[in-house]
Amino acid sequence: MRVVRREPPRPGAGEVRIKVEACGVCHSDMFATMGGATNYPVVPGHEVVGVVDELGPGVTGVREGARVGLGWFGGSCRRCASCRAGDFITCDNLRTPGMTYDGGYAEMLVAPAEALVEVPDGLSAVQAAPLLCAGVTTYNALRRSPARSGDLVAVLGLGGLGHLGVQFAAKMGFETVAVSRGSEKGELATELGAHHVVDSEAEDVGKALSTLGGARVVLATATSSPAIGAALPGLAKRGTLIVLGGSMEPIEVPVGVLIGTAATIVGHPSGTAADSADALRFSALAGIRPMVETRPLEAAQDAYDRMMSNEARFRMVLTP
Repeated sequence: MRVVRREPPRPGAGEVRIKVEACGVCHSDMFATMGGATNYPVVPGHEVVGVVDELGPGVTGVREGARVGLGWFGGSCRRCASCRAGDFITCDNLRTPGMTYDGGYAEMLVAPAEALVEVPDGLSAVQAAPLLCAGVTTYNALRRSPARSGDLVAVLGLGGLGHLGVQFAAKMGFETVAVSRGSEKGELATELGAHHVVDSEAEDVGKALSTLGGARVVLATATSSPAIGAALPGLAKRGTLIVLGGSMEPIEVPVGVLIGTAATIVGHPSGTAADSADALRFSALAGIRPMVETRPLEAAQDAYDRMMSNEARFRMVLTP
C-alpha cells in the first residue's frame, strides 16, 4: 500500500460522499491484496464510519451531516435470483467497498445510499467501525442460529471476531463457552461474559463441550480448520456448526458425528445494511464494544501488517 493524493470523489446518481472518521482493518482486506478486487489501483476498507458530506442526484432518506456506517454489504444489483428472493447478501453482483469500488482507507469515499446505516449516538466512530463487519457477522450468525436463550453456545477463537462473538452470545442469554488456544485469555473471556472457558491446548474441545451437555451452536471464528473439526464432536444432538472464519484447508468431518447426532454445518456471510443497523443498535443498548488499536491513515500498511501477523490482539482501526 502507498499513500497518494487525489481529487475528492464526486457522488453520482443514488450515491453519497462520506467524510471518513474511522475505518476498521479487517482480515478480509487481504482479498484486495491478493488480486480479488474488480479494478486496480484500489483503496481497501469496508468497516467505515463517517459523516455524509455531499448527496448525489436522486438520493432520498439521507441528509448531509448524518453519521453513517458502511460495511461489507456495499450494494446489490436487485436483479439476480438472490435479490429477487430478498437475499441481498448473496447477490450475484454484490458490491463491497475496497473490492468493487474504493473503500475507507481514505479521507473521503463515495458509496451507494442504499448501503448506509445510521450510527447510534452511543457509539464512537472507532467503536462502531469494527461492528460493521466483524460485529454484524457474529451478531447476525447468532440471532439466525437455532440456539435459544439458555442454550449452550460455544465461540471458537477469541480474536477479532471471537471477542465480539462472546459478548453477543452472553448478552443474548446463551450459556456461553469461550474456546481459545492457551490459558492467557481465560480471564479476559470471563470479563467479556463467558460462563465457561476451554483451553484447546490443555483439553479435548469436543469432550469438554460434551461434558457441559453439548453445544446447540458452535460459532467458529478461528482460522484453523483442524481446530474447527475438533469441536464437531461437542455438538448437541441436532446442533449446528456455523463457520465464519477459516483457512483454505478442508475441515475434517467425522461422518458418524453428523449422522448419529443429526448435526449440521453451515457457512454464514456478513449481513445487509439492515442487519448492520440492528447490530449497531444492539451493541449500543447492551454495552458491547470491540477492543481496538488505532493508527493514523498514513500508517495503513503497518496496521494491515499487524492484523495479518496477529500482532494486533483484536481489531485495528484507521483514523484519518
